[in-house]
Amino acid sequence: MNLYSEETQEKKQSDQGGEETKEFARGELRWYAVQVASGCEKRVKTNLTQRIQTLDVVDKILKIEIPHTPAIKLRKDGSRQHSEEKVFPGYVLVQMKLNWNEEQKEWRIDDEAWQVVKSTPNVINFVGAEQKRRYGRGRGHVKPLPLSPSEVDRIFRRAQEQEPVLKVTVAEGDHITVLSGPFKDFEGDVIEVSPERSKLKALLSIFGRDTPVELEFNQVEKHN
Repeated sequence: MNLYSEETQEKKQSDQGGEETKEFARGELRWYAVQVASGCEKRVKTNLTQRIQTLDVVDKILKIEIPHTPAIKLRKDGSRQHSEEKVFPGYVLVQMKLNWNEEQKEWRIDDEAWQVVKSTPNVINFVGAEQKRRYGRGRGHVKPLPLSPSEVDRIFRRAQEQEPVLKVTVAEGDHITVLSGPFKDFEGDVIEVSPERSKLKALLSIFGRDTPVELEFNQVEKHN
């Protein structure tokens, strides 16, 4: 998943020496997206939090967040379980302090802090612009690009304001067995799912003919 559009990347790169220099003349904080191994977001957050303390970079890496939106999972018995869905699976957001690099004439992440994040187990890389090697082949160095204030605001506002989404495990085309009601033990294929109503329609073979029947989610079991 690319958290940046091409237009956004180009603008950030072109503005980095001017607008960014003025905005962060005091070495302020920026948020960075860090790609991690699938399913390891919480593990990375825990490990990185510990490493920040152990390696004494608490003044350089301030926050680690995994933005979530609320969700509701429907169980087989019809009950609802409150849960959370990651806004960007496979990524964590890290708030870091910038330092002025006199040689490069730009604001950039402190090298020690960058190394602490990059060497954390299950971290793949910062999201940014890949800089090609001057010589030879192979992947170049990835230059971390900070999220813009508007991107950060949108991400966290979405996590805070998002209404709970009903998550169901049944989809069109799934083969199901009816567990209760007048069509108990009938089998069929799902042709329509209505999460907002907690119902679905399935084609059941009744008297040798495929007949659409509306069922509650808790009335069916999906075949694996």
